[in-house]
Amino acid sequence: MKHLKSVLIALAIFVGATSFVNAQTKVAHIDTQALVEAMPEMKAAQSELDKIQKTYDTEIKAMAKELQTKMTQYDQEAASKTDEENQKRFEEVQGMQSNIQAYRQQAMQDLQKKQEDILKPVLDKARQAIQKVGRAQGFQYVMDSTTGSGLLLADGKDLMADVKKELGI
Repeated sequence: MKHLKSVLIALAIFVGATSFVNAQTKVAHIDTQALVEAMPEMKAAQSELDKIQKTYDTEIKAMAKELQTKMTQYDQEAASKTDEENQKRFEEVQGMQSNIQAYRQQAMQDLQKKQEDILKPVLDKARQAIQKVGRAQGFQYVMDSTTGSGLLLADGKDLMADVKKELGI
């Protein structure tokens, strides 16, 4: 009987301590993707990235048009040229195709690097605002509730309105 009483007391203390610890942990959530998309800096960054992408697209289309023109011309003149000239023209066309492909890959890499450079300050600003608001409200954890982030239930405090207020949006 005394042993059972000790076990029950130990169990009660354990449950009480666990409840106390759980009650002390405060968790909030925020959809960081929606927050970043609502920031004016993001709209400006996206506009700049779109402008850069259009420049690359225009250059690639011009290169492709030049290639197409040359291929059409060489195709029409092929019968009147020697095999050696036609072989040189074929190699020239292949070189142009390779250059276009290399330029396209380089443009994609440049655009990705530019995107990282442009978006980093925006993301850092959002993260800092989330941390500031979360700490000010006493939260120990702030989860990202962006769709697909792995958070399946977000019934806790949503910091979106408070963080937007902090950012002035």
